[in-house]
Amino acid sequence: MAKINLLPWREELRNQKQQEFVFMAGGATVIAALIVLLAHLHVDGMISSQNQRNSFLEGEIKILDTRIGRIRELEKSKADLLARMNVIQELQRSRPQSVHLMDEIVHTLPDGVYLNKLTQKGKKLSMNGVAQSNARVSDYMRNIDKSDWMADPSLDQIKTTEENRRRLANFQLQGKQKTGTPQADDSAPDKEGS
Repeated sequence: MAKINLLPWREELRNQKQQEFVFMAGGATVIAALIVLLAHLHVDGMISSQNQRNSFLEGEIKILDTRIGRIRELEKSKADLLARMNVIQELQRSRPQSVHLMDEIVHTLPDGVYLNKLTQKGKKLSMNGVAQSNARVSDYMRNIDKSDWMADPSLDQIKTTEENRRRLANFQLQGKQKTGTPQADDSAPDKEGS
C-alpha cells in the first residue's frame, strides 16, 4: 500500500486559516480603531462647535447685560424725572390753594378778632390771636366750620386779660386746610352786575 501523507496539506490549510484569522482580526482592529477615531473626531467637532456657540452666547449676554444696565439707568432717571414732575404738578395744584386759604382766613375773621400768628405745617393750621370776647372766638370757629378751605377748628387755649380797661381773649386754635370748591365763579356774575 502506498503511503499518502496528508499532514502537510492539513498544516498548510491550518496556516492559511490562521493567516486569514490574523488578517481579519487585524482588519477588524483597524476598522474598529478607525471607527473610534472617527467618533472621537466627530465628538471633538461637536464639542468645539458647542464651545463656539457658548462663547457667542456669552458675548451676546455681555452685550445684553450692558444694555440692561443702560435700561436700568434710564428707568431710574425716568423715575427721578417723574418724581420731579409730580412735585412740580403738586406745587402747581397747591399754589391756588394757598391763595384761597389766605383769602378764606380774611373772610372767616369776624369783627373784633385779630390774628397775631398763623402757622401751617402740611395741612395743619395753628392760629394765635386776640378777640374782644369769647363769643367772637366762637363766631370765628363757626366761620371756619362753614369754610370751603378750612375745617376742624379746635380751641387749644383761651385766656382773658385786661388791657386799657378792656377785656381781651387771647386764643390759640388748631385747624386743617382742605381742598375747597371755589365759589368765586358764583360771585363773579354778581360783581359784573353791580
